[in-house]
Formats: sequence, C-alpha cells, structure tokens
Amino acid sequence: MTDRQPPEDHPFSEFLREPASTPKPAAQPRSRRERRETHGTVQHSTKPPRRRRVLTGVIVTVIILGLIGGGGAFVYSTFEPQITAMLTPQSTDDYSGDGSGEVMVKIADGEFGDAIGVKLQEAGVVKSSDTFYSLLLKEDPQPVFQTGTFKLAQKMSSKSALAALLDPANKVDYTVTIPEGKTASGIYQSLADVTGISFDDFKAAGADFVSLGVPAEAPSIEGFLFPATYEFQPGQTAAEMLKTMVDRTYQALDAAGVPVDQRFHVLTLAGLIQSESGSKDDMYKVSRVFQNRIAQGMNLQSDATVRYGAGGGEVDTTEAEREDASNPYNTYANPGLPVGPISNPGDDAIDAALHPADGEWLYFVTVNLDTGETIFSVTQEEHDEAVQQYQANH
Repeated sequence: MTDRQPPEDHPFSEFLREPASTPKPAAQPRSRRERRETHGTVQHSTKPPRRRRVLTGVIVTVIILGLIGGGGAFVYSTFEPQITAMLTPQSTDDYSGDGSGEVMVKIADGEFGDAIGVKLQEAGVVKSSDTFYSLLLKEDPQPVFQTGTFKLAQKMSSKSALAALLDPANKVDYTVTIPEGKTASGIYQSLADVTGISFDDFKAAGADFVSLGVPAEAPSIEGFLFPATYEFQPGQTAAEMLKTMVDRTYQALDAAGVPVDQRFHVLTLAGLIQSESGSKDDMYKVSRVFQNRIAQGMNLQSDATVRYGAGGGEVDTTEAEREDASNPYNTYANPGLPVGPISNPGDDAIDAALHPADGEWLYFVTVNLDTGETIFSVTQEEHDEAVQQYQANH
C-alpha cells in the first residue's frame, strides 16, 4: 500500500491530508491473520473519526445545496409571491385611525362581507380586504349592512371603516316621497329639489318615455311614475330614477292582477279617479260614476281632464275650454276616457278602477274643497242642487 497525500489545490485537502506527526504504518506482516488485524488498525488510525464526521457534514451540505439549486428555479418561479411573503418581514395590513378625505362607497343588495371588503380596498378606504373580512368574522353577532351609499374616509383602520358602515348617519341617499295624484311635471320638480339634477334633465328623460318601458300607445309618461317613497343613490341619472318609478308602476299593476293588455286603460281610468276623488272611500263611487256614464254613452264631463289638457291651473274651467274639442283630454267635448292618464295614481285608485262600488250614480260634485266632501247623484236635478251648494261655498 502506498502512502498518498491529496494535492494542495484539492478542495478537501485540509480534511484528507494526514497530520504530519502521524507515523507511517509498519510493513505488512507475513501471516494472513496478522495482515488482516494490522490493516484494520491502520484504517482507523490514519483517518480520525472526528475529521470523517466533519467531511460528511460538508458533503451532505453541498449535496443538499446542489439539489436545491437544481429545482430552485422552478419552485421560485412558481411560488414567488408566497416565498417573498415568507422571507420578507411582515408589516401590518391595516391603517390606523379614522382616515382623512372623503370617498363614497355603495353597498348593493345581497353583498357579503368579503365583497364589501374588496370594494373598500379598491376605494382606498382600508389597506387589506382580508384584514377587514377577518375582523368581520370575529364579530358576534355578525354585522348587518344596509344597502345604499356611504360617505367614508380614505386610509381608515378596518375597525373604523366597519363602525362607519354601521352608522346610519354616514348613509348618503336622495330620499323623495311622491304623493298620489301628482303630475309628471310636479314629480320632476320634487326630484330636482332633492337630487340636485335639473328639472330640464328629468323632463328630457321623461320625454323619451318609450325607452323607459312606457308603451308607445301612451301620449306621455304621465300615469307611469308610481307614487311612493324612493331612496335614490348619488351617481344615478335622471333616466335611471324615472325607470325605477316606471318599473314600480308595473309591480303595482301586476300585484292588482291587471292583465298586460289592460295596463294603459286601467292607469288612464285610475289617474282620473285619483284626481277627482276627495277620499279613499269616494274613489270607488267615482269609479262607478264614470263607468256608468260610459255604459250609457254619456260624456264623462270631468273638469280635471279639461284643466289638465289646458295646461293645469285652477280647478274650475271656462265654457270656452269645455267646448274646445281640440283638447284631447277634454271629456266634455270628446266621448270616453281621455287620451291618457292625467295624474299618477296609487294602489287605491287602481283598485277602485278595477272594483267600482255598486250604485246608479251618474253625477258627483265636490262641495267642499277643503274637506273633500263630495255629493253623488243619480238624476240631473239632484246634481244641480249639489252644484248650487258648491257655488254657495265658493
């Protein structure tokens, strides 16, 4: 066996080179047994166990690094975001305080906490949607969010943003109540007063009524703007608001069981009933009067229709106005119902148009405009007496 030392430039020469003080092994014995025993002693004495362990650790380290280096490119390219997040010191995923500035956030019907968190992050309200959603999951009981538009701040803590969303004072909407019997023109003005959108914008949107769902046979949008309380949102257009009201009218007609092909007729009659009635109870009698007159071929002779066609104003009409057949709403000079609704009726007027009271009345007159007291008559003579009572009060 020849004694060999590793070259000086060998990478592990420091660990493989034998110490200088180590004696060279003796010549091999002649007997086989002696040769076996002496060979084992030399093997263990020339390579100390401690240095062998150091060498093994270095080699294992090199092998592991090699293995990592071989597949690391693929692993890193695939999981770069996760690896970066693991190796980068984590900072808080939340702002602190109540924030500053102003931002509007709309919460839609049916949105859940995770979707709301994403919306808040996109608007710059919270730093992390996940942090906001984690906060929600810890709440007991779970928060219930209102739909609508909320005025919040930018860079709010998740806790502050949640508190702001649950505070009704931060809800921003355009609440407007439309009473029964109001005309389209009056509704435009009410909407303009609340929303800040101009009257002319609403008027222009209403003029394109077919695009809003009103049938082409109608002369205008009148009658299709359902009276109710609405909560419109900032950013909605005039057309969108009017479309909401038209859709609400169809909901009322469907709920009342009005066939689709009878919608326009029912609204025309209901609008007339709404304008001529002093109370809910009177509506059903007024409905019966108009339907009795139509059945007997009599003109309706409604001052409300004449006045509407003439441009509004006082309740009373002149003889010239009543004789003006060019006014398509004039039910003195023209038979049957007017060409369209003269107001926007509510549920009661629609129901009265469908279910008139039983009676033979052919006339009625409101003798007290302050209280709405109305006298219903069967004969012309009875009606003339009621008219004299009205004239005496005015």
